[in-house]
Amino acid sequence: MKKVLRRVVFAFILIMIFAAPLWALERSTPRLITVTGEAEVQVAPNQAILTLGVETWDRDLGIAKRENDERVKGVLDLAKKYGVASGHIRVDHINIEPRYNNGEGREGFVGYRVRKTIVLTVQHLSKFNDLLNSVLEAGANYVDGVQFRTTKLREYRDQARALALKAAKEKAKNMAKELGQKVGRPYSIVEEQYEKGMAPNVIQGTGGSSGEADKCVALGQISVNARVRVSFELR
Repeated sequence: MKKVLRRVVFAFILIMIFAAPLWALERSTPRLITVTGEAEVQVAPNQAILTLGVETWDRDLGIAKRENDERVKGVLDLAKKYGVASGHIRVDHINIEPRYNNGEGREGFVGYRVRKTIVLTVQHLSKFNDLLNSVLEAGANYVDGVQFRTTKLREYRDQARALALKAAKEKAKNMAKELGQKVGRPYSIVEEQYEKGMAPNVIQGTGGSSGEADKCVALGQISVNARVRVSFELR
């Protein structure tokens, strides 16, 4: 009988030794509810990035390049006239290539294509449409892109993040309430990458000409977004 009792006690001790870590782990892991919160702040842009293309053709390379240089000079002079600072003007890309009717062959020579890309950072948006119309008339024949943005992105991102956290807390409270629970303090907070970014006001790849000089671009608003994932303790 004593032998059996010793075996029972020994088995109980083994169970306690191996089960104790599991019980400790269970007690140390809080009951959590994990939710995501999203928010969007609509703001007026205060800056625009205007990318222009100046393209010329001629069978004589010298003529094509000279005409391109003249058009580019006219565009740059107008940009300065409209208050674009020299540091916000750059010629970003230069391309010169011969063109043929049949692509890669050497027969059917059409002429030389000379193309330059100009990037303007426009700070005075009240002048944007007039500037755009003027540079198209001056010789820019492509609008490769228009991107409106804000220089106060950090400030607006902070606002959107605060709203996202508030939305996450409200969502967690509502979900917990349905289960007869209450939300405690936050256990973890993670900011997630938000794919939408802040650039709905982007116009890409528009072929331009002086005939389009009477058209206007609506500035509208841009979106600054934030998304967070928060785990709250349940009580």
